[in-house]
Amino acid sequence: MSSITLTGDRVRPVLRRGSRHRSWRSRLVVLSFMAPALIGLAVFLGYPLAAAVYFSFTRFSLLNPPEFVGLDNWKYLFSDPLVGQAAYNTLWLTVVMVPARMLAALLTAMLLNAMKRARGLYRVLFYLPALAPPVTSTIAFVLLLKPQTGPVDAFLRTLGIDGPRWFNDPAWAKPALVLLALWGVGDLMIIFVAALLDVPVEQHEAAALDGANAFQRFRYVTLPAINPVIVFAAITGVIGTLQYFTQAAVAASVASNQVTGGGGVSGTFGYPENSMLTYPMWLYTEGFRYNLFGYANVMAVVLFVVSMTVTVVLLKRFRTFIGGDR
Repeated sequence: MSSITLTGDRVRPVLRRGSRHRSWRSRLVVLSFMAPALIGLAVFLGYPLAAAVYFSFTRFSLLNPPEFVGLDNWKYLFSDPLVGQAAYNTLWLTVVMVPARMLAALLTAMLLNAMKRARGLYRVLFYLPALAPPVTSTIAFVLLLKPQTGPVDAFLRTLGIDGPRWFNDPAWAKPALVLLALWGVGDLMIIFVAALLDVPVEQHEAAALDGANAFQRFRYVTLPAINPVIVFAAITGVIGTLQYFTQAAVAASVASNQVTGGGGVSGTFGYPENSMLTYPMWLYTEGFRYNLFGYANVMAVVLFVVSMTVTVVLLKRFRTFIGGDR
């Protein structure tokens, strides 16, 4: 009996070592499959982020080696006369443009799904503007809204309405950018169309039998079902708007009838009266016009932190806001 007990006692550690060995092998297998993604994150995200943080404490241009200046660049961020205006414009676009695009895309998708005839044709027509390159679509949209000579202004005059100056008016420039974003909402609309088609029909039928009206079915059946798509649209929309650059830069250049200046930096950034100057545009200007790459890295790090913070907050709060999982 003792030999059996001893054998059993001696077997236990061997089994533990074998189990531990299999566990390590499983981890190594998982890491081997994850290695390409981890290496890509380290090379294209981790290293650039670490380099940006380091260079934010230096003064340098592309022609001179970095010179450590401590917190000087970070202190200048709070005294920069235009960074506040650029941040405000970007925040305004984020607060207005992202919900407007989501609402327009969702309503359009619901309308298309409710259609009985020519549904495919109208989907194509609504999606076509999203296929146009951003520069081309922005130029076309600015010309459509051009004061006095644009087709939209001419149409408004036939109705006896004196149209606004759109991209040439500081009060209307940002709303005009929102209209531009709504014109190309087809990319987001297609995603909502697919999400709505996946909503179980039997749940709508059960809710209707229980006496729920159309709004209640939308609130308690449709919204929870498309919850992941709404969260995805909100996060990608916020991140994209925080990096808003091309459309604002092209619109300012076309509206002011000026072309991009030397060095790839336009002298019309923010036209009119800095009303379309976004945070990424000012970051680009500080780096490539004034060669203040240390300060530009400060702005880049701040933009990254804000984007990550907003993403985390949306992931934690958005589902509760729309009545999803609590």
